[in-house]
Amino acid sequence: MTRRHTPDTPTRSTLGSPRPPRRRVLTGTAAALAAAAGAGTLTSCGSAAAEGTVELDYWLWDANQLPGYAEAIDLFMAQNPDIRVRITQMGWDDYWTKLTASFVAEAGPDLFTDHLGRYPEFLRLGVIAPLGEYPEVAALEEGTFQEGLRELWTGQDGLLYGVPKDFDTIALMYDRTVIEEAGLTPEDLADLDWNPEDGGSFERVLARLSVDENGVRGDEEGFDPEHVAVYGMAADAGIDYTGQTSWSPFALSTGWFFTEEDTWGTRFRYDDERFQQTLDWYFGLVDKGFFPPFGLFGDSSPAQTQLQGGSSAIAVAGSWMIGTYASLEGVDLGIAPLPRGPIGTPMSMFNGLGDSLSAQSEHPEEAARLAAFLASPDAQEIIGGRAVVFPSTPVGTEAAVAAYEEQGLEVSPFTDRVDQGETGLYPLVENAAQIASVLQPVIDRLWMRQTDASAFTEYNEQVNALFE
Repeated sequence: MTRRHTPDTPTRSTLGSPRPPRRRVLTGTAAALAAAAGAGTLTSCGSAAAEGTVELDYWLWDANQLPGYAEAIDLFMAQNPDIRVRITQMGWDDYWTKLTASFVAEAGPDLFTDHLGRYPEFLRLGVIAPLGEYPEVAALEEGTFQEGLRELWTGQDGLLYGVPKDFDTIALMYDRTVIEEAGLTPEDLADLDWNPEDGGSFERVLARLSVDENGVRGDEEGFDPEHVAVYGMAADAGIDYTGQTSWSPFALSTGWFFTEEDTWGTRFRYDDERFQQTLDWYFGLVDKGFFPPFGLFGDSSPAQTQLQGGSSAIAVAGSWMIGTYASLEGVDLGIAPLPRGPIGTPMSMFNGLGDSLSAQSEHPEEAARLAAFLASPDAQEIIGGRAVVFPSTPVGTEAAVAAYEEQGLEVSPFTDRVDQGETGLYPLVENAAQIASVLQPVIDRLWMRQTDASAFTEYNEQVNALFE
């Protein structure tokens, strides 16, 4: 599962749909009020802009973040009375369809939430512009953001194409009650290790938590792996070539990385023995009855639903899902760090969203001013205080941690990975769509237990050929 910042399954739409069904067009505080009221389709609220006022369009897809950004943008408009900002929020699929169509029609937003899986294509097409030439953005020093985030939004030309908004890492989510029923404690999950040979203490925990239809646990004699009632580890409907919330923490903890460069690599390493051993172990959990078979759980039964329904015990989940898991009725949420791998530490993928400037904007200076403000301490504290995501700056992150603590949530398993430098960057590369189409068949076949991971060697050659 790749980060979408939306806990539910988005409504699909066709390319070029003139008006997505979940669109919201709002201004300032109206966005927060509408979100609280569950509003659907709205028009711009508030009085007409005064003569000489610049109007900016800002787009985002995450409804959970809408109130925080509305509040922050209210403050921006109060400090910049010459600018009026309209906020548009729509669901994930609708968002990218509408954004693409708007660029074709030269009617896109001035500033928009961008994703690392999309921005290389936008950069190639020339529909986003560099931000670093504008004074307010240039004033954001290297140490403004959590380490590594600026690099993710720096193009191959050395220019900044997104002001980092937030970051995400990966940890383990579980129901304390289920753990206790298995005779385990939160402390048992706090210091796990893993290796591709026997799975380490992490696999032993998965075995203990797996239960067949006769009530036999996976570490007990007579366990039936073909008739499982509770799987030790949950699975989302799809697993892709980045493996963000599935196999990537394990592969990265062997010392493996996606490409030969931290960013903008051109040689993938799916032929590496460490990667292939990891994938064979990971999907081999299906044969042991510790991980759901391919297709067992669809889009309507994501990992959090499996946890809530008792069909899976542990979920490898992203930090953007903390609020979703914490709100699950009947679940006493616990959060544990990823297991240590062969390199001696846990490793999490490190991803982050950014605000990108449309090359079609008629007001790039004002849009850049807004992008810089959203990275300011004032805005980051507002956004962090909503406890939805970890904002991109230390100030914003601290505000989020404090807000989670007020809710009784200990989120250090997510933040420790960044603080301790135990992260691997999201694979920022060109040709992401083509790479996905090449690799998805072999990933699915491996999950279906129709091949082993040595098949990736041939597919790796096909992927690398895309860069020649």
